[in-house]
Amino acid sequence: MSTREIRISGFGGQGVVLSGQIVGQAASIYDNGFSTLTQSYGPEARGGSCTAEIVISSEPIGYPYVQNPDVLIILSQEAYNKYKNSLSPDALMIIDPDLVNSDADQTPAPLAIPATRMARELGRAVVANIITLGFLAAVSDIVSLEALKNSVLTSVPKGTEEFNTRAFETGYNYGLEHGKRNGVTGG
Repeated sequence: MSTREIRISGFGGQGVVLSGQIVGQAASIYDNGFSTLTQSYGPEARGGSCTAEIVISSEPIGYPYVQNPDVLIILSQEAYNKYKNSLSPDALMIIDPDLVNSDADQTPAPLAIPATRMARELGRAVVANIITLGFLAAVSDIVSLEALKNSVLTSVPKGTEEFNTRAFETGYNYGLEHGKRNGVTGG
């Protein structure tokens, strides 16, 4: 695996940083690679802007900051407006269309998953991030499916593993059905 970069951005309370931790842990612990995680969030904490940036590699990482993301997950309009032009044409952009209105001519064209709506339908809006990670597993090879599943299960509160597994599988199955974009695998 070469070096891969992921940026997840939205607002506080969406589980953005937890999602970054899960992806980094999947890459480093379960896929036996290396990862770094940097995070930033607005002073408002809940509701303010929030970003997690993950660099993963099969070799030690010399520079821990994302410069050219292979994958961009956008969970707020503010984040979309800030990062929409920072991607190469072969990168993968994932949005929640209930929270983000993308430009019709956006390059790369984003893949959409209504994760927040799906989480509410499952009964708990807080699992939208886990649904999104399931979708990520279906539409990219950024980390292995098993590594991501294992990382989710060791990162969620005890007693919620079954529910979070269902949320992850919901996103994964949605990605298998709706997530194809010209064979792009996120880098």
